[in-house]
Amino acid sequence: MADRRRAGIPSDEEQATGLERIVLQAAKKEIDPYNILKPKEYSGSEEDPHIVPSITNKRIIGCEDNTAVVWFCLHKGKGQRYPSCGAYYKLVPHELPH
Repeated sequence: MADRRRAGIPSDEEQATGLERIVLQAAKKEIDPYNILKPKEYSGSEEDPHIVPSITNKRIIGCEDNTAVVWFCLHKGKGQRYPSCGAYYKLVPHELPH
């Protein structure tokens, strides 16, 4: 009978279980189910708004304005202009993989 044991230390993926395994497998396919990777760059214009994923119909976002953070409630639907800096943001649905 052939010995199936491998010499050396198992990789992270070989020993990962549960949520960690799901994230590692998704990263190999270049998908990001939990938004842990650096987001794509957007111009922030009305035609190319910053994309904000959410599992609900609204999300609170913040932007630094001089020395303070200005908070803004973003709602699902058409892109919205941030009142302080003028950039556009759009809320998009995001479903967790479990």
